[in-house]
Amino acid sequence: MLLDFDGSLAPIVAHPDLAVPEPGAREALAALVGRYAVVAVVTGRRAEEVAALLSVPGLRYEGLYGLEGSAPELLLAVLPQVARAAATVPEAWVEDKGVSVAVHYRAAPDPVRARVALMAALEPVATDAGMWLVEGKMVLELVPADRPMKGGAVERIVGESALQAVLYAGDDVADLDAFDAIDRLAAAGLGTVKVAVRGDETPPALIEAADLVADGPRGLVELLRELGEPA
Repeated sequence: MLLDFDGSLAPIVAHPDLAVPEPGAREALAALVGRYAVVAVVTGRRAEEVAALLSVPGLRYEGLYGLEGSAPELLLAVLPQVARAAATVPEAWVEDKGVSVAVHYRAAPDPVRARVALMAALEPVATDAGMWLVEGKMVLELVPADRPMKGGAVERIVGESALQAVLYAGDDVADLDAFDAIDRLAAAGLGTVKVAVRGDETPPALIEAADLVADGPRGLVELLRELGEPA
């Protein structure tokens, strides 16, 4: 059981610091830990942040899209350039994650215009630094181009634990990479399930690619509760 956090196990909020797990999420996860070989949260946040929010014994955490633990890749010149780009958009702010850097614009007065401005400013920065510009829900993030993302984390976990089946649930653009990994695992003969957690900002491509669709974090928690029940 491999699960995204923001937008999947927790509702999307105005600022990441305000996030709390969906009611019942902790209990559902605790029940899964006792029944499945691996239950992990694969998140764009740092692992310790999500661990503190969920506090479920036995739950595994893969932070920063699975990049956590990698050597920092940002050049010293990148952060100032990103900060200058963010400063041109009211209420946009920069989050330095150590191996990546994100610009959040959810609080901008005009998020649509903010996205356009930030994309134009950050794309050349990413290109010059040899990084990828990854889009999420009202956030743009520069990440190392030579490292696997969520899909790499999924395949690594499956390989390390010699799993025969895997379910992945997510709600955002980065989760498409995980879905691609799930498709590769299915082609190799594993049992797989792709769950899209539907919200106002969920990419249509994710819903189209899913085997199951849960209506928001509440719907995902209900599904996980069912999967954690004794047979």
